Amino acid sequence: MFVRELSREECIALISSHHIGRLACARDDQPYIVPIQYASAANRLYGFSMPGQKVDWMRSNPRVCVQIDEFSDRGSWKSAVIYGRYRELPDTEQGHQERLQAWSLLEKRTNWWEPGGLKPAEQGGVGTSPHLFFVIEIDEMTGRAMDEDPVDISSH
Repeated sequence: MFVRELSREECIALISSHHIGRLACARDDQPYIVPIQYASAANRLYGFSMPGQKVDWMRSNPRVCVQIDEFSDRGSWKSAVIYGRYRELPDTEQGHQERLQAWSLLEKRTNWWEPGGLKPAEQGGVGTSPHLFFVIEIDEMTGRAMDEDPVDISSH
């Protein structure tokens, strides 16, 4: 087995073929990481959430990181790390098209609103939705993979 760098194209393929990642954000020198469901398109990740700690933290520090990985049953793995900037998609006339874009990409997945649309406590406000859409603008991405060694030394 050996570890190798993923090309940009391999990172994009990994990110595009999955929909769950781990979002890391930080505030006041404290890190915080949570799972998110996302949809990717045009150097962006789209997500959906309710207000809470991650949204508060991303509002105060929009620099975020998302990690996506894949494991095989043979011990091989791939991992991509995205560095980017959080931006909310407001429910306004100006943000309408991008919110529709996010919605149309996310709704292709079963239970696309999980885990971001669920909270353990009851939510108030009949007839209002506290849910929000957001985008992570990708600044940089890197990746690594551990593959089986293509040379079988036991046969030598």
